[in-house]
Order: sequence, then structure tokens, then C-alpha cells
Amino acid sequence: MRAFDRPTPTVLVLLASLYCAQGLPSGLVAHAMPVLLRQHGVDLVWIGLLKLLALPWLLKVLWAPWVDRVSSDRLGHHRGWILPMQGAVIFCLAGLALMAPQALFGSGMWLLLGTLLLINLAAATQDVATDGLAVRLLPERWRGLGNSLQVGGYKLGMLASGSGLLMVVGSLGWNMSLGLLAAGLLVLTLPIWWFPEKQRLPRNAVQAETAGAGLLLRHYKGLLTQPGMVAWLVVVLTFKLGDALGSPMIKPMLVDQGWDTAALGQLTLISSLAGIGGALLGGMLYARWGAMRSLLVFGVLQAAGLAAMAVLIGRGSDVGLVYAVAMFEQVADGMSTVALFAVMMRMCRPEHEGADFTLQASAQILLSGLVGACSGFVAKTVGYGGLFIGAALLGLAMLVWVPRYFGRR
Repeated sequence: MRAFDRPTPTVLVLLASLYCAQGLPSGLVAHAMPVLLRQHGVDLVWIGLLKLLALPWLLKVLWAPWVDRVSSDRLGHHRGWILPMQGAVIFCLAGLALMAPQALFGSGMWLLLGTLLLINLAAATQDVATDGLAVRLLPERWRGLGNSLQVGGYKLGMLASGSGLLMVVGSLGWNMSLGLLAAGLLVLTLPIWWFPEKQRLPRNAVQAETAGAGLLLRHYKGLLTQPGMVAWLVVVLTFKLGDALGSPMIKPMLVDQGWDTAALGQLTLISSLAGIGGALLGGMLYARWGAMRSLLVFGVLQAAGLAAMAVLIGRGSDVGLVYAVAMFEQVADGMSTVALFAVMMRMCRPEHEGADFTLQASAQILLSGLVGACSGFVAKTVGYGGLFIGAALLGLAMLVWVPRYFGRR
């Protein structure tokens, strides 16, 4: 496929379905489960442990090289990982749907947490194979569009299993709601089931690098010694730091100004849909503007969205203003994420796509998580206004690494 060829509709539907499938377990664990557990009187300590269930998404970097090297002759390389992993998630969701919630939220709490951990483990492994498949299927120019599908599909999946599940579980009940979630994931598996993945390389070429005990060190050493890779990792680590510092305190600020859970849920739903639109717009502009211009423009918009949050302090009763600022912030976030992920794909080596992308993503998530963990302390020290302005200035300052990297290239 040449660099200017458009991806086919089949490829676009395939990638959208895979990334939406990833969002389903994430929305269930991050958004729906804390509410359902608390409604059943579960102790806050147990609810806090849900955060640990996301560890596979951070640790997947440890087994990603094997996902790139080990293949299935019958199913194809990426299908050989994606189909079993999504099948495992469907099986786990169906098992939870057959159990009474009173048992799961009571004496069966360990079974519930263990099943959710398995779901996250399977989904994280599927993510490695999906990213590798996406890099191979998308030519350079259209990787922005491909990452629009990644960001948009993932958010749709999270909305369906998070906000969507909470909206229907009261009327349909736990068993029917989880059953529908499993059925939805089964439907999302059909595109990859029907996709005729071609054999990627002759078997001797695939196994040129053995999948032995030293694969992890050899793999990432090879990635980090690429020309310009260290400079690019600086961009990856710093590009979203302003967003990581400011965004965790948006909802607490609104809560302090009288917003209840229902109002926040509706705001999250609408702003997330705006973010999906921003991701699609960002992908189309990336195809026209290229990497450096997209990163700089979208990075400035991301900082502007954070700075605009300071306008909402003391004006939480102005619902229209809150929606306008929240939607703008989400649109800018979607655009900037798409541009960053698209260039991350460009840095992946042939035959190492899944693990190379995973290392970059895991490094970015780890540092952003550490910075985000400090957001509450910063807000308490300097106030919400100081936090959002500081986050915007941090985001703008970090953009200096973008032209430095491209200048060196």
C-alpha cells in the first residue's frame, strides 16, 4: 500500500470495531463498577482496589514483544491473538451475566475482581495486536484518520459500558445488562473474524529474531537505539503533561460548585461525543498538515482548553458556559491525542509494530499518571485557577520539544 492510498472501508470498519471492543471493559471497570458497587453497599476500600485492575494496561509492555513474534499459521498473526483475547472477554462477561449480583458484590467479591482482572489482561493483550495490525494496514498519510478511529472507537466503547450500562441496569437488571454487553462485544468481533489477514512474511523471516528469554531486552534496545528515538521519546513523555496535570480536577471543581452526579454524567456524555468529533477532525487535518504542524497547532488548542477551565471558577451555575468550555477542551484533547498517536505509529519498526507502539504508549501513560497524581495537591496549594493556568503554561512550554525533534530529523 502506497503512502497516498486511502485505507479501504473494510479496514476502517475493522479498526473501529477493534478499538470500540477495547473500550467496553475499560468503561465497565472505570465508570460503571464503582457506582454499582457503592449502590450495593460495598466498602470504599474494595472500590479503591478497582484502580489496580488497570495494571495489565501498564505492564503489557513486558509481553508485547512476544505478541509480535509468536503467530498462528491457521488464524494469521494478529487474528491469532485478537480472536482468542476477545473470546476470553466475551466468556468472562457472559459468566458474570449468569451470576446473581448479590453474590458477586458480597461473598463473591474476590471472584468479581479476579474476573475483571482477567478481562483487563485479555483486553490489554488484544490492544498490542490491534496496534500492530493498525500500523501495518494504515499508510503514513492516513494514520491520523486511523487514530481518529482509535480514540473515537475507544470512547464509544467506554460510553456504552459506562454511562450506557448505568442507564439501563436499573430497568433491565444486572444479568440482562451484562448479557447485552457480551452480545455487543460478540458483534464487534465479526469484522476481525471475517478479515482475511495475509501471511505477513515467510516463516523463516518471522522467526529471524527468536522469541527466547532475551527477547524483551533485545527488542527494546533495538527500538531505543534507532536514530532520533530518544529525542522523540522526550516529545512522547512531555506532550500531554499539561493535560495530565489539569484534567483530573475538572469534575471536582464542578462538584464544589454544586453539580450533582446526574448533571455531571450528562456533561461527560455530551463532551465525550464532542471529543470523538474532535478526534475525527484531527485525523483529517493531520492528513493535510502533516506531523509537526498538527502537533503544534493541536498542542496549543489543548493548552487553551485547559486555560479556559479557569473561566469556570465561580461560574458553575452558567450551564451553557460550562458545556461550551468542556466541549472545547474535549475536542482539543481528541485532536492532540490523534496527532501524537499517529507519529508514534510512524516510529514503529516493521515486524515490531505492536511492541514498539506499546512501549511509547506505556511510557507516556506512566509519566502522565504520576503527574496527574499530583493534581489534587497542586489544586489545594494554588487553587483551581492556579492549577489550570499552570497546566496550560506547562503544556505550551513542552511544545518546544516538537520543532527540536523535527529539526534534528
